[in-house]
Amino acid sequence: MNLFHGLSAFPITPTDIHGRVKSSELCLLLDRIVKAGVNSIGLLGSTGGYVYLSRSERQSAVAAAVDFVGGRVPVIVGVGALRTDEAQHLARDARDAGADGLLLAPVSYAPLTEEEVYQHFVAVARATDLPLCIYNNPTTTRFTFSLDLLSRLSQLETIAAVKMPLPQDNAFEADLARLRQHTQGSSRAKGFAIGYSGDWGCAAGLLAGADSWYSVVGGLFPVQALKLAKAAQAGDALETQRIEQFFQPLWALFKEFGGLRVVYAAANILSLTDAVPHLPILPLKPADQARVAEAIDVLDKLN
Repeated sequence: MNLFHGLSAFPITPTDIHGRVKSSELCLLLDRIVKAGVNSIGLLGSTGGYVYLSRSERQSAVAAAVDFVGGRVPVIVGVGALRTDEAQHLARDARDAGADGLLLAPVSYAPLTEEEVYQHFVAVARATDLPLCIYNNPTTTRFTFSLDLLSRLSQLETIAAVKMPLPQDNAFEADLARLRQHTQGSSRAKGFAIGYSGDWGCAAGLLAGADSWYSVVGGLFPVQALKLAKAAQAGDALETQRIEQFFQPLWALFKEFGGLRVVYAAANILSLTDAVPHLPILPLKPADQARVAEAIDVLDKLN
């Protein structure tokens, strides 16, 4: 199973005002994703609001999701936490619930050194035998993985992939070449998987040969996202460009407000949930919600 390959769809985690997971609404979102035929589900990623949820709330979300999906699509669970022992507990919780893989970001308050991040990942990776993806997200964690650190981590038996931010100037071919050069010593026969997040650049990443697209938009519009991913994976630059035009209004909103706020607004507009982001994050203002509705209308025209 190429767990960290293809389109990975990251849904929001609907909760009530007390943080309790709305399992039925989460499953409604997951139903769209499963039926679309994506390659994996990224549960409790940044879009899933993992940092705002307690351990018990995360357990509830994972249990509901794994039970509903029933093995039809692999489920990757985010287990990032401030403390190493807490992240280990979350990794074991995900394993015990039936998750297929893990996603780990170096969440911190005090800035972390490379050695601290290395030891953190070693400890969490050894907590289970599930394959683990490194989440390199400097925008939120304020930590950037060096090539040397990625090289060290790629040697660990269960660390199988990295989720990267978009490279500067969208220089994907050079970025992929550097990353593969530093991780090619992996002992895994099928190699170390390299994927990207930052939806507006990921089609270009797939065209350049990236293994995966970790997608915010795929969590809500999986059919359209899969069309874009497949065109890019096939190397069809013209078709990729044609399809991506329908996403441009959403991409602009993602860049302006962040994907989390936009997809919550979109899910509300589609009547899939009435959940809103966790405070202190505020919902979009009505005028901006109207812009989201317009972007959805454009995406609906994709055929």
